Amino acid sequence: MLSTNINRSIGLIVGFILLIFSMCLSIVYGYANTTWTMAIESFTNFNGSNEHIIISTVRLPRALIAASVGASLAIAGVLMQALTKNPLASPGIFGINAGAGFFIVVAASVFSISSLQAFTWIAFLGAAIAAFTVYFIGSAGREGLTPVKLTLAGAAMAALFSSFTQGFLVVDEVALDQVLFWLAGSVQGRKLEILYSVLPYLAIAWLLSIMISNKMNILTMGEDVAKGLGQRTGMVKLLAAIVIILLAGGSVAVAGPIGFIGIVIPHIARYLVGFDHRWVIPYSAVLGAILLEIADIGARYVVMPEEVPVGVMTAFIGTPFFIYIARRGLHKK
Repeated sequence: MLSTNINRSIGLIVGFILLIFSMCLSIVYGYANTTWTMAIESFTNFNGSNEHIIISTVRLPRALIAASVGASLAIAGVLMQALTKNPLASPGIFGINAGAGFFIVVAASVFSISSLQAFTWIAFLGAAIAAFTVYFIGSAGREGLTPVKLTLAGAAMAALFSSFTQGFLVVDEVALDQVLFWLAGSVQGRKLEILYSVLPYLAIAWLLSIMISNKMNILTMGEDVAKGLGQRTGMVKLLAAIVIILLAGGSVAVAGPIGFIGIVIPHIARYLVGFDHRWVIPYSAVLGAILLEIADIGARYVVMPEEVPVGVMTAFIGTPFFIYIARRGLHKK
C-alpha cells in the first residue's frame, strides 16, 4: 500500500510538472511570433513591446483560465459519475452547462446584463436549476433514479436549453454577435478579471471535493452499505451537488459550455490510480487542466490565422472516447 501511494504521489508530481510545461507552451506559442526569452523578459523586464503585452495580458490569462476550467470540469465529471453510477455522466451530457449558458444568454439578450459578477451568479443559478430538474425527472417513476433515466433526462434538458438558447439568439442579432463565440466554448480573449470573479467559488469547490473524497468512496459501495457504516448519505450527496454546481457554473461563466472533459478525464484518472477518489479527484484536476491547455494550443493552429473555439477541439478529442465508453457499456449489458 505504501509503495502504491508513493507511486501515485510521484505520478501526481509528474502531472503537475507537465501542467506547468503545458501552461508555458500556451504562453509562448500562438499566432504572434514570440519566444521563450520574450516570455521570461515580459515578467522580469517588461518593456511595453507588442510581444510583451500579448504575453502578459492575453496569453497568461488564457493559460490560467484554461487550467482552472479544465480542472473544474474534470472534478465535476468525477463527482457526477460517482453520484449517478453512470460512466457517461458529465456537466455537458446532463445539461448543466447548457442550463448555465441559457441563463447567461437570457441575461445578456433580455435584460442587457454585462457585469462579470452578475454573470457568475446567473451561471450558478442556471447550473443549479438544470441539475435539480434533471435529478427530479430522472427520479420519477416506480424504479426511482437509474443511470439510464438520468442520462435520458440530462440529454433531454441539454437539448431543451440549447433550443431555447438558439431561439433567443435568432430574434436578437446583437446578442448573437456577443455570445456566439462564447457559446462554442472558448478561453480566447478572456481577461483575468473574469477569472477573479469566480475563482473564490472554484477554490471552495476544489477544497470541498478533496474533503468529501473519502465519503464518495463509501457512497459508491452502495446506499445501504454507506448508511450501515454511519454515513449521512443525503448530506454527502447535497455537498457533492453543491460542488458540481459551483464547478460547472463557474466554468461556464468564464469560458462558456465546454464539453467532454468531464467524461474523458475521470476514466483516464481511474485507469491510472484505481477507484479511490482521494487520488482520482486530484489526478482528474491535473489531467483536465493539461487537456484543456493542449486543446487550446491546438485550436490556435488548426485554421491559422483564425482560431477554432476550444470547445470544438475538446469535442473532436472526446467524441471517439464517448462512443467507446457507450459501446463498452452496451456490451457489458
